[in-house]
Amino acid sequence: MSSNSSVASSRLVPLQVPERNWQRWLSAAISIALLIAIVSQFEHLGLARLRAAIPVSLMFWAAFGAYYLALPTSEWVIFHRLWNLPASGFAALLRKLVSNEVLMGYSGEVAFYSWARQRSGLTSAPFGAIKDVSVTSALAGNLVTLVMMVAAWPLLGELHIGVGPREIALSIGVMIVVSVIVALFNRRIFSLPGKDLRFIFGMHLLRLAATTTLSAVMWHSALPDVDLSLWVLLAAVHLLVTRLPFVPNKDLVFAGAALFLVGHDGQVAELIALIATMILTMHLLIGGVLAVADLIDTADA
Repeated sequence: MSSNSSVASSRLVPLQVPERNWQRWLSAAISIALLIAIVSQFEHLGLARLRAAIPVSLMFWAAFGAYYLALPTSEWVIFHRLWNLPASGFAALLRKLVSNEVLMGYSGEVAFYSWARQRSGLTSAPFGAIKDVSVTSALAGNLVTLVMMVAAWPLLGELHIGVGPREIALSIGVMIVVSVIVALFNRRIFSLPGKDLRFIFGMHLLRLAATTTLSAVMWHSALPDVDLSLWVLLAAVHLLVTRLPFVPNKDLVFAGAALFLVGHDGQVAELIALIATMILTMHLLIGGVLAVADLIDTADA
């Protein structure tokens, strides 16, 4: 009887369990949503007007390229340290950036998580690292904003840009409360060791300093009559205004600060609008290419 059962068992065909491919379909869904958003926004760009207004300065283009790539580059350095992320992962980080900007906040983290899950050789648990990188980014931004708020407090009183003490107090309060909560419950919130968290935090601070400086270089190369130090100050004010959560009409507030610090009437506002349009155009072009490539990869899988 035992010999018959052993023969029968040797003839059994292993059960084929369907592979869980929800990560691929999630990635494809994000790519389709990204393409829809790209197509809907392209018609509002005004590409002919954009081409006529773009500065031809080599310094401008170098600073613009470095500014645009600062976030994915810093994140590639971080994840290369954590996961030994290969160079091909840079495209996934670009897609993360574009998804967050074109679709909605944190859709890029979902797309990057899906990409990492499909590559088991990188890491078995990508969620913790992605979460920790996002949380430390917010903490670094809060710290820089609070420090700049203290440094720029006398200047804010002179600008008369329509930001009341209530909005500023609420913004400061929220940032402090969030930072204190994270500090108190850091062992429950973070999953990476302290050495890695300190490295990640330092990379975020370095990126914020670099993008602030590169913003000033871009503006100075387009309007060289204005001293570079004023552009650096304006870039710092821009970072401050954009990160305060309860400040309404951030664009108008920043435009008022730019007019007070730099002058040149409408030139500064036009330049800032131009750079914002150029960044959006880059998002749409790069996002379209990456979304199509992801759909082709999903279809071939």
